[in-house]
Amino acid sequence: MGCYGFVKIPYLQASSFPFSIPGNQLTKGVFLFGSIALSQWLITDLIHVPAGGLGIVACGLGVWWFFKPLSARFDAPQTVQGWINRCQLVLKQFEDLEEEGINTEEQKARVSNLNKIIDRNGPQSIAVVSSSGVVLPDKELVQAAISGPNPLKLSWTSSLPLKDNSWLWPQTLFEQDLLVYVLPIPLRASDLLWLEKVPEDQQSWVMVAYQDSSISNWTEQLKALNAQLPQRWSNRILRWSNSDKDLYKLLNPVRRVLEKPRYNLDQTRQRLLARLHSSWQSDLEQLRRKKFRSIQQKTQWVVAGAVFASPVPSTDLLALSVANGLMIKEMAEIWSCSWKPETLQVIAKQLATAAVAQGVVEWSGHALLSAAKLHGGGWIAAGTVQALSGAYLTRVVGRSMADWMALNNGVAEPDLEVLKKQASKLVAHAAEQERLDWGGFIKQASNWMMERNSKTKIETTFVEAI
Repeated sequence: MGCYGFVKIPYLQASSFPFSIPGNQLTKGVFLFGSIALSQWLITDLIHVPAGGLGIVACGLGVWWFFKPLSARFDAPQTVQGWINRCQLVLKQFEDLEEEGINTEEQKARVSNLNKIIDRNGPQSIAVVSSSGVVLPDKELVQAAISGPNPLKLSWTSSLPLKDNSWLWPQTLFEQDLLVYVLPIPLRASDLLWLEKVPEDQQSWVMVAYQDSSISNWTEQLKALNAQLPQRWSNRILRWSNSDKDLYKLLNPVRRVLEKPRYNLDQTRQRLLARLHSSWQSDLEQLRRKKFRSIQQKTQWVVAGAVFASPVPSTDLLALSVANGLMIKEMAEIWSCSWKPETLQVIAKQLATAAVAQGVVEWSGHALLSAAKLHGGGWIAAGTVQALSGAYLTRVVGRSMADWMALNNGVAEPDLEVLKKQASKLVAHAAEQERLDWGGFIKQASNWMMERNSKTKIETTFVEAI
């Protein structure tokens, strides 16, 4: 089973791709058949190319179907040992993807960082923190108020800057088991920004310095605070009247939590392991993309060659399906996917459907025809345009498939209903990225055509000699 992933795909909330067609499936169907008619007219009537381009039509029709969705279950670790096993699995994946003898020092560092978290056994640590300029309560009195039978390490700092370019939560504070953030009144924008950076799974409270003794005024102030602070703080606001006498009663909730040291330490280790795992996944994804690019380029020219050589359009579709099937199998190995082959095929066909609906094939065909002048008569042949359009479709589907695998890394069975909703944006982003590299694709296609022409001349010479 693949590792639990934290890879984010921000463009899933992005705007629509220029190729995309809004509306329901009926609209897509109308667009599909309209594109078919227009492309066939363009090839046969306008530029007088033989009807071999119908293979593109057959390819589009062949991927225009949907399958019954499967239920998804996200298999996230719930224990320290579960996270340790996941991190060890990621280490193994690094070993499998990296060449032997390469990055050995980085691998040693990864193992060392993992062992540091595993060996973290206490004592419990709690930090009282604030931004610059805020007066903190007396450290010794706070320590006396929260002390108990269990050992405790107390950190004390009011050094969070009022201005910061990154607003990254400091690693030393992230490692604390518990946190108390002293918040001044009136609120400052910098404090609100820092509170947003406190991890959701880190036990923490807000201590508000409020001097007015009027209970009614505090009630109104508390309502205003709850309206301004995120929901997570609604029941975790501690009122401090700037007097050291009420600290014992004030910190009673913190003291109760500290009575469960084993639970608190386990929660912190899980949080640290999850953070470590997330950073590893980012590095691992870069390795995977590098491996994938090699497979993508190899497969696209296998597809182009098969489509170019096929005598009938149905063979084009078969060649495209088989070649993409081989690519998907290799991708599953790279991303450590345990999904069934049938599920992988369903995902690929769903993405191909979205690609056809957004006019990727038609756009690539027209763009290739517009590039004909760069390469003379060889580029005018319909079979060539058909073959290279198939190669480009393979690039787009492969890239969107890679994004989907990264997004669902560690899912036992992907939710295909979610895929239907996200497929258009996955394909839109993939097509846009590939379009940005259109010049590179043209260059690769030119080299492929030169090799193809060379092979054709050799075969012709051999036949003539007979």
